[in-house]
Amino acid sequence: MKTDWFIQSRFGMFIHFGLYALGARHEWCKTREAIPEERYDLYFRHFNPDLFDARAWARIARQAGMRYAVLTAKHHEGFCLWDTEFTDYKVTNTPFGRDIVREYVDAFRAEGLRVGLYYSLIDWHHPDFTVDKLHPLCPADVKWRESGGEKDPRVVALNEGRDMARYRSYMLGQIEELLTRYGKIDIAWFDYSYPGAFGKGRDDWGSRDVLALARRLQPEILIDNRLDLAGDPGGYDFITPEQFMLEKRPLVNGKEVAWETCQTFSGAWGYSRDESTWKSSSQLVALLVKTVGCGGNLIMNVGPTGRGLFDYRATEALAAFGRWTDANGRAIYGCREAPPEFATPSGCVMTWNPATRRLYVVVLEWPMGQLRFDFGDKVEYAQLLHDASEVIVKPRSGSLNVGGGHEERVADDAWTFELPVRKPPVECPVIEVFLK
Repeated sequence: MKTDWFIQSRFGMFIHFGLYALGARHEWCKTREAIPEERYDLYFRHFNPDLFDARAWARIARQAGMRYAVLTAKHHEGFCLWDTEFTDYKVTNTPFGRDIVREYVDAFRAEGLRVGLYYSLIDWHHPDFTVDKLHPLCPADVKWRESGGEKDPRVVALNEGRDMARYRSYMLGQIEELLTRYGKIDIAWFDYSYPGAFGKGRDDWGSRDVLALARRLQPEILIDNRLDLAGDPGGYDFITPEQFMLEKRPLVNGKEVAWETCQTFSGAWGYSRDESTWKSSSQLVALLVKTVGCGGNLIMNVGPTGRGLFDYRATEALAAFGRWTDANGRAIYGCREAPPEFATPSGCVMTWNPATRRLYVVVLEWPMGQLRFDFGDKVEYAQLLHDASEVIVKPRSGSLNVGGGHEERVADDAWTFELPVRKPPVECPVIEVFLK
């Protein structure tokens, strides 16, 4: 299947980069703060990421253990990171003057990474994009409203002369550029639909035309599920839960589907200078293994600064991922959720590689010397993955003296991994289990 490489990869990098990096306070600042076009235009006139080096970005991604990446060629603000023929609102008309998409694609491919492009269906800059509940021009008292706002006289006046048919033509032209100028593109990440009377969905985007164009130009491309085509056969290749962790593999109509959770290191997607809710390295590793343990992919986002560098906090977090994947990558690449006959030990997450038939027990809460589990008769050998040191496997049966003259009966099928009392100096150590 064309999703095989995606499922094998399990870990990717999202890159949100645009004019909002200069604002440094969230990629939605234009609409959240109702910034007028002439004020937001200051970012366009001063956009000059002079320290941008796509090769450095790609090297950092590979060293973090990532196998693919997705760059925002255009986000909701409408600014384009390539030399498009359809608008002057593009990177080659800024002081920077270079095609960032070209440099990104070439650099990431050179590092052996698959490349994807994100294209926003939303465009707050385009003169034909109609004002809706998310638009910066939407009056504050009707913004975010689910319905009725489209009839507000102020909104009606703002939409006079705007034509979504012309905007759809613009989108198709830009998508064709992105999918013909840069060689093979592995992922098209379209974002996003919010159907309803005061929102936009498949008919507003011409989603079926978008999908058909992408499939024709790049037959092997993978497409996300945000075109509002959930009911169409072949309407998407993977689903995209955002900023939350699933407890089990999602099913669509009772069937397994490829999925990818998109997550941030902190609370914003674009560079946010003062944001302070950065996840710890142990949280990040747990997020990765829990995702794979539910049969999914994790794509972690980086928001480069206005000078084109990864935020130092992101760089540190990516280095933590790299330290873990260097030693424990076998627990994620090509892995999925464990078969149901293997119950997960307490304080752990398990992944399973069906090709090698190895089970991986990722220990999130380090025990006091013994880790109890119930599938010991199926185990041939076990080792800590980071250093290949043997983990003794022992059956437990009979009675335990729990003090005060009392005994606790232990079931005959109880086994233990005999572990050092002191946790090894790695985040979330992994026990690699070879089965009989």
